[in-house]
Amino acid sequence: MPGVLPPTQVVRDVAASDAIDFSGKTRYNDFRDDLVRDGYAIVKAIPEEKAAEYAQEFHAYLESLTECLPIITEKGMILHYGISHEDFVWRIRSEPGVVAAFEKVYGTEDLIASFDVVNIQFPNRRDAPENKKWAHQDQDPERPGFRCLQGLVNLNPCGPEDGGLVVMPGAHKISAEYHDAFRSEERLWQWTNEWYGYKETGLAWLKERGYEFKKVDLAPGDLVIWDSRVPHYNVAPKGDQIRMATYTCFAPVSTATKEDLVRKKEAFESAIGSSHWPQCLQTFSRPPMRDDGTLCPGIPGKTPGPPVLNERAYKLTGIPYIATAA
Repeated sequence: MPGVLPPTQVVRDVAASDAIDFSGKTRYNDFRDDLVRDGYAIVKAIPEEKAAEYAQEFHAYLESLTECLPIITEKGMILHYGISHEDFVWRIRSEPGVVAAFEKVYGTEDLIASFDVVNIQFPNRRDAPENKKWAHQDQDPERPGFRCLQGLVNLNPCGPEDGGLVVMPGAHKISAEYHDAFRSEERLWQWTNEWYGYKETGLAWLKERGYEFKKVDLAPGDLVIWDSRVPHYNVAPKGDQIRMATYTCFAPVSTATKEDLVRKKEAFESAIGSSHWPQCLQTFSRPPMRDDGTLCPGIPGKTPGPPVLNERAYKLTGIPYIATAA
């Protein structure tokens, strides 16, 4: 029936990690200190010149779609068409400077990558609903602790008027206290249990305690990472700059079950994207629907073949670990 929301997709738990000491007692003398203090950090991951080349490849991808443009949500996300497995997306995902940041956080090279999507936000867009404030956290409030480290690689200059990520620095520190206080409040609809939307009552509670939102400005090639407990959302550009980013998230392969890894193999081979969870807890295999409720016919010739991966990138798919997984 029109207007009826689908049931919440409930996925398995991923245990909290002790890879980072969030007590503040440990000094790392690198970006991890920012992550502990603010819940997010910026890492210079890719040279600006190379990021500009990736931006050109992103443009070329869109310009090659002569018959049908992809569905781009009001948040700027392209969720379908196999874009998560386009060759340029995988090369960004497996850039040494990107992977190294997650290796440093988790203390291991045995990582798996999410098959996350891309983001492109145009200024003054009129073909989509307004991108309204959608403060949320991408983690089940009933499953506390440091459970997921999200990230995105920025490709174009992203200043105060250029749209992009907005975070609430430090709010991860009182996440458990917040959710204890609002446990009885009726929640906004959740597409998955690993998502929580903040109401104005909750944001006012946080503001009373000194926590406010901050727009994150980024240079081309910057990687921004954030604790999934941090309230965040994105805003559309107000100036002339197009925002371009690819979402990148990694986790130790030890956090994935054999079933997870088999699901990742199937998603990789079928060019299916996923959420930010590297364990492939949620895939974007549902068909792309337009705002009028009609099915997008797809983009002729744009289902990607297998991307060209080096040995390191191939390990990030999780496939090589299947044989030894429990």
